[in-house]
Amino acid sequence: MEVWPGGPYPLGATYDGAGTNFAVFSEVAEAVELCLFDEHGNETRVTMPERDALVWHVYLPRVIPGQRYGYRVHGPYDPAKGQRCDASKLLIDPYAKALEGAIDWAPACFSHDVHDPSKRNTDDSAPHTMKSVVVNPFFDWQEDRSPRRLYHETVIYEAHVKGMTNAHPDIPEEIRGTYAAMGHPVMVDHLTGLGVTAVELMPVHQFVNDARLVERGLSNYWGYNTIGFLAPHNAYSSSGQRGEQVLEFKAMVRELHRAGIEVILDVVYNHTAEGNHLGPTLGFRGIDNVAYYRLTDGDPSTYHDTTGTGNSLLMRNPHVLQLIMDSLRYWILEMHVDGFRFDLAATLARQFHEVDRLSAFFDLVHQDPVVSQAKLIAEPWDVGPGGYQVGNFPPRWTEWNGKYRDTVRDYWRGAPSSLGEFAARLSGSSDLYESDGRAPYASINFVTAHDGFTLRDLVSYNDKHNLANGEDNADGENHNRSWNCGVEGPTDDVGVLELRKRQQRNLLSTLVLSQGVPMLLYGDEIGRSQGGNNNAYCQDSEISWMDWKNIDEPLLEFTRQLLALRAKHPVFRRRRFFTGKPAPDGLPDIAWLRSDATPMDHDAWSSAAVRPLAVFLNGEGITESGLRGEDIRDDSFLLLLNPGHEDAAMTLPAAPFAEQWQPLLDTANAAFLGEDAPAQQGGSQRVVLARSVVLLRRT
Repeated sequence: MEVWPGGPYPLGATYDGAGTNFAVFSEVAEAVELCLFDEHGNETRVTMPERDALVWHVYLPRVIPGQRYGYRVHGPYDPAKGQRCDASKLLIDPYAKALEGAIDWAPACFSHDVHDPSKRNTDDSAPHTMKSVVVNPFFDWQEDRSPRRLYHETVIYEAHVKGMTNAHPDIPEEIRGTYAAMGHPVMVDHLTGLGVTAVELMPVHQFVNDARLVERGLSNYWGYNTIGFLAPHNAYSSSGQRGEQVLEFKAMVRELHRAGIEVILDVVYNHTAEGNHLGPTLGFRGIDNVAYYRLTDGDPSTYHDTTGTGNSLLMRNPHVLQLIMDSLRYWILEMHVDGFRFDLAATLARQFHEVDRLSAFFDLVHQDPVVSQAKLIAEPWDVGPGGYQVGNFPPRWTEWNGKYRDTVRDYWRGAPSSLGEFAARLSGSSDLYESDGRAPYASINFVTAHDGFTLRDLVSYNDKHNLANGEDNADGENHNRSWNCGVEGPTDDVGVLELRKRQQRNLLSTLVLSQGVPMLLYGDEIGRSQGGNNNAYCQDSEISWMDWKNIDEPLLEFTRQLLALRAKHPVFRRRRFFTGKPAPDGLPDIAWLRSDATPMDHDAWSSAAVRPLAVFLNGEGITESGLRGEDIRDDSFLLLLNPGHEDAAMTLPAAPFAEQWQPLLDTANAAFLGEDAPAQQGGSQRVVLARSVVLLRRT
């Protein structure tokens, strides 16, 4: 075999049409071997001859895509000093663009004796771990272009590649649960017909199924256990794992883009699948443990963990930051994705120990001409001290607004003292985002997400029912802010079932008509239930899959019409916060009214009692998108909300607000009322049924 020196950049395995350059960072290594595997698993080791700027590298002519490889790093093994090099372990390339196989959790995967951690285990892990794969970078994108939706025009749909597609009867069985299924016309038609503009895919970076779950016959279904930051998860490929997963992922993106749908990835850069000090040696740990991980002060044999998973990446190390930035650019430039949702993003801000919005990570993102232009969504918390950071991320970032979720849930279950907070969330959360120059669309609004109850379960269960997870119902959130409408779980009570349907419509109406960016959880539009499981992270089963044979058709149609209404009227997706000041028609841009149509006062806002609320939304003088930023006219609307358990007679505001009001939507009726619904005079009363929403348009 010819062995050429190669170059230290780019990191990873890079095929140029004639051969492949391999480059891997390790400051602590004394020698690095590149290990090549043939079709029968036979291993050929090549000592990497060159080291420049802490990067070991070699070029091998005639090594082509599909070649399986890994590294063995020779260096110090001294856990007391944080050093864990172990040449007996085949290591995954941190920059691998594809991975083949799975971890089988044999004892050889661990550098210590699993029964006595004080003893070394030098068994060869190669037969038991994943192999990195050289990939072909060439793909026919067919002039693919990103839809590049502006935030205020965006509707996000949180999706799971397998959960959405694995049980769909109209998708060919051989591709269900894969990227090919996600890009299938049946799935694309469902998304476009629903009216969403972006899919936020739960983790598709290569992840690992935890040993403890495998032992119980479960799996890491959600995928928040990354081991490959540049590799699409191989189990979601219908065409193979020797690089075919890369091509299949690209084809999925191309088809979604063709339909005008953006692709956002849920990315997990805060930790890896290697776990705590008793975890396996899969890659990072054996390459350079001290560089990649945050170790405990005073005891570098253990890991400082702000993620709840056993380890946290060391966000002040330049090579960790380089890996993350290289990964982000790769997914944008080579895989054509449009944005990212950063899991436990507060950990990414911990350059030292505290959460620092001025940390190096944010500096790198903001100065990067590629990454800074993508959609950047933070999950603004972690489990470390001071980790809850809703509203505190820098400009250009948007955030999962956990306060929105909690407040809207409280409001519709009738929790006291929720009115003022609810008004702030409905109008775009200016208290969280306005002071640093951000806009209403900085708030990613959601009522349900993968972590917690589905929408149907939110109105059907007071308590979690997680026994199927095998943890004696001890896992998952205990305080769900849910209400079962009088009966826990399944029931034949017609009144309870009708109330649950109404509550789902109430929550969806509030979500879609609030200022900010709405995010739907996959399956909520068809009434998906997880049987009360609020932590289905390990349930790769019917518990988590969409049931396409039992669709709640009225709910699906209601959701479609809601999203169509939002898309049609800019007043529901403003680019600027309300001011309360007069619009061109002399009326305020927003007005908060009591049930008798008089303005809300201090006593009304401060009352703990649950009471009806009317909101006037002025369609005059809205700043629309575009370079010129013209002010446009839209219809004006009146939103009547009654979260109480009694019907409410609410007065419709008279002139100058309106001469007449035409009702468009009443969640008590399960359907939109249509353009021909008779108008009501301003000053007249309308009975808003208990726990319902009415939307009227000024005619």
